Order: sequence, then structure tokens, then C-alpha cells
Amino acid sequence: MGENLLRVPGGAQLHSNSLIRPVPQYQTLRVKMVLLGSSGVGKSSLALRFGKDEFRRTSPTVGCAYLTRVVHLRDVTLRFEIWDTAGQEKYHSVTPLYYRGAHAALLVYDISKKETFIRAQLWLKELEKQYTPGSTVIWLVGNKGDLAQDRQVSVQEGQTLSNDRGLFFTETSALSGEQISELLVAVAHRVYECVGAQQGGLPEWQETPLVDLRHRDTLNPFASCCKVGP
Repeated sequence: MGENLLRVPGGAQLHSNSLIRPVPQYQTLRVKMVLLGSSGVGKSSLALRFGKDEFRRTSPTVGCAYLTRVVHLRDVTLRFEIWDTAGQEKYHSVTPLYYRGAHAALLVYDISKKETFIRAQLWLKELEKQYTPGSTVIWLVGNKGDLAQDRQVSVQEGQTLSNDRGLFFTETSALSGEQISELLVAVAHRVYECVGAQQGGLPEWQETPLVDLRHRDTLNPFASCCKVGP
């Protein structure tokens, strides 16, 4: 899907109790990561891949959805709180409530739909109003790499936009899982290096009770949405 594809940095691994053995316990830091982009670009599918390494056909997100994933780096553990925001225009006014204070933001577009690439640039302008430079790692993500035969946005266009705006960039496929783990680990490294190095940059995670603010929707693969707590 392009020459910009990421590789997993040395000394890092994703943690899943069912997939790998536990690693030594280090300090655990909280990382808030938000996914932004038009409806239908695959944000929910990406979030599900990040959180559970699964792919399912999903309905449009209502408000937001929330998942977690733990990433172990060489000397620290990062607990990602992944917020999947609704892409429909009617939710646009409330979306800043979810991405405010994010340590990482993924601007997602569909490589087979040019309008979603244009829309991602509008999301970037909105995001820039809410964050202090250096406090948020912003990554441009061209999703649906499995639709390369229908491509409307070239790799070069994505890379050029990223270079011009100081963003990181890669292409993924939530359907096939290509570059998903690599992307999450790369984001973890960048957040820890760029944000975690600042005084008070990343808060330490402490387990507290979660309060579910929404009736559980059996059709929603996330099974928990809009929670208060770490």
C-alpha cells in the first residue's frame, strides 16, 4: 500500500492475555487516543482492530465508542483509551468534547473516496483549535488499503499533506489487519517520546471503578460506550 509502511520498533509488543504471555510490570501511563474522520471511513473497524484485533461490519457510531488496549514498550506500559467519534455532520458540534485533551489523534480517510481526504483536512483545522503544539501526536491514516484498485487518493498525496502539516502518515486496512499493530506501536513510541517526555505529559494510570453512561447495545461490538474513568 505504499513505501511509507511502518515497522514495529524494537523492544515493543502489544499485550493480549489470550495471545502472549505477560511481560514484566512497569509503570503504567494513560494515553487518550481519538479517531476522527468522515462517516464510513472505517474508524470503528480500526478501533475494534486496535482493541480486540477483530473485524466486524459496524453501524455508524452514535456520539462515541470507547475501547482500551495495553502496549508494552521497553521500560513503560501505556494503557490506550481509544475514543471512536461519530463522523456524521449532526454530531460535529459535540465531537470536540471527546477529542479535547487527547495525547494522540488519528485523522482517518478512505483511500477510495477523495471527499473523505478533503474532510480529514477540515478535521485537522478543527483539531488545531483545541490542542497545544507538542501535546498531541497527530497521525494521518489512509484506511481501506484493500480497495487499492478503487484508489482516489494516492500515497504521495497523503505523504505530501503529512509533510506540509507536520503529521505522521501511514495506510492501513482494517479489513485485512494490515499495518494495524505496527501503527499502534508506532503511535505508542511517538506519544511516549514526544508527550511523555514533558513534565506531567502523561498521567499515571490507576484502576478505578467505571460508570457506564449508556444502555448496553447488543448490536454494538464495542459493548461499552462513553464511560467515565481511566
